[in-house]
Amino acid sequence: MRAARETIRDGLRFIVLMAGAALMLAPFVWMVAISLKPPAEIFDPGFRLLPRDWHAVENYTRAATEVPLLRFLLNGVIVCAGILFFQIAAAVPCAYALAKFKFPGRGLVFALVLLGLMIPSHVPAIPLYIALAKLGMLDTYAALIAPSAISVFAIFLFRQFFRTLPDDLIHAARVDGMGEFAIVWRVVLPSAWPALTAFSIFSVVAHWNDLFWPMIVITDMKLATPPLGIVFFRDQESGSDYGALMAGTVIMTAPLVAAFLLAQRRFIEGITLSGLKG
Repeated sequence: MRAARETIRDGLRFIVLMAGAALMLAPFVWMVAISLKPPAEIFDPGFRLLPRDWHAVENYTRAATEVPLLRFLLNGVIVCAGILFFQIAAAVPCAYALAKFKFPGRGLVFALVLLGLMIPSHVPAIPLYIALAKLGMLDTYAALIAPSAISVFAIFLFRQFFRTLPDDLIHAARVDGMGEFAIVWRVVLPSAWPALTAFSIFSVVAHWNDLFWPMIVITDMKLATPPLGIVFFRDQESGSDYGALMAGTVIMTAPLVAAFLLAQRRFIEGITLSGLKG
């Protein structure tokens, strides 16, 4: 009886997980399906996943030629890489200090970090826009990168992971004559690859898909990030050519899917290990 109950329980879990996966994947499957269809079939009242008349070559060709799609992808890489670099450069030393140093006010500083997690990114948008406008930095890569250069989530995540590292490892490095700065970058960070991978995925996905901030500070198509590039494409096509629009969306989404599939093992490991010690 016990084995039967466990089998039923496992079966129910599998059904629930498969239903959740299907629900999450359905929009992406439909996006790919539309990118393969001619305009007449997109608005066909009947449901058909695969097209009767394949229009993939025409849709993807238009998506790649109507707007500078490769430029949008390059802008996304530059912005995401720049943001990630500055976030790690700022967060790792801060997280190391909070995890391994005992100093007056450490609890208060960590409480402020937790408070920062509860502030939506949209709240400081107007002051940041005014400051960038007065500095003449609108329509630049700096305007896209600077507001996200410091991440309180990165500080929190790395702090949780660094607390799992044995203190003996750090003491041994100090005995060998290494300074704290060298310990952070040559000992602690190489040991934190799971957390680094997990945060990198979070950061890249969030800023690759961000439309709110680029739409505010960028008007030049040459500096458009992938989501803003889709908006430019939609405006240029007047929103009527959904096949080409979905083809462009598939192309801009594919790098994120590929990156996650390659790093999913490290991602899961980083999320798991970062919560082992409070």
